[in-house]
Amino acid sequence: MANLFTVTAPLTITNPDGDELLMAEFYKHPKGLLVFEPYWHLQDDQQGIQLIKGWIEGEGPWKISGHVIKVLSCLGNNTCVANDFNEWQAYRLSNPIEYPPEPMIDAIACKLGASILT
Repeated sequence: MANLFTVTAPLTITNPDGDELLMAEFYKHPKGLLVFEPYWHLQDDQQGIQLIKGWIEGEGPWKISGHVIKVLSCLGNNTCVANDFNEWQAYRLSNPIEYPPEPMIDAIACKLGASILT
């Protein structure tokens, strides 16, 4: 059984309306899953961070409240999301100081109620 929280490959989440987004960061939350979208740190008032309420099911793909989480792969994925990933990686590499360090992201997630795995 693949544990969502041990996967190191990039992940996408497809909303019930069919929109597929890249997951920049994600955390287990007592009410479900806390998801950080790319560029969340450049937005005001926690836009780009969403709490998806429900139970996480599956072994990959995973499902929660009508959302589907899967590993981003070269084959069979939405080309736009693959391009988003490439742009996000390029942004992170060219702006290493601008993106918050992991302990700060963990602290933000904790403040929003997430469970931090150690």
